Amino acid sequence: MRFLSFRNLMMTCIIVMLVPVSTMQGMAETCAPTRADMLGPFYKPGAPVRSSVGQGYILSGVVRSSVDCTPLKGARIEFWLAGPDGKYDDDHRATVFSDSEGRYKFESNYPRPYSGRPPHIHIRVSSEGFQTLTTQHYPQKGKSSDVFDLILVP
Repeated sequence: MRFLSFRNLMMTCIIVMLVPVSTMQGMAETCAPTRADMLGPFYKPGAPVRSSVGQGYILSGVVRSSVDCTPLKGARIEFWLAGPDGKYDDDHRATVFSDSEGRYKFESNYPRPYSGRPPHIHIRVSSEGFQTLTTQHYPQKGKSSDVFDLILVP
C-alpha cells in the first residue's frame, strides 16, 4: 500500500510539473489590437489606389492578426489627411494593399494641425475575416517617417 501511495504521489507531481510546460508550448504569441480612433467627418470611400499623396513623411508597418501576430496579406488600407493648406481634399486620399508579408508603405506631406487638432493621418483597415479598424496616426514633431503596425481583431 505504501508503494502505491508513493507512486500516486510521484505521478501527480510529474503531471503537475508537465501540464504548465505543455500548455505553454501550445500557446501562440498574441498581439495587442491597435487602438481605434474616430473616423472623423472627412472620410470618403473609394480613395484611389496609390502609395503617395505628397512628399516629406513616410508611414510604414505591418498589418497583423491579434490572435497570433501573423501578417495579413492583401489588407485594404485607406488613408486621408489634410493637405499642406490644412484642408481635406481628394488629392490627399489613398488606398494601399499590404503585400505578401503584411507590409505597407505610404508617403504624404507632413500632416498639418487644424482647428486645434494635432497633426494626424486617418487610417481605415479592412481584411476578410477581421473587424474593420478605424484609427489615426499622430506623427512626432521633427520626424520624417514612422512605423505603425496595424493589428486587427477577427
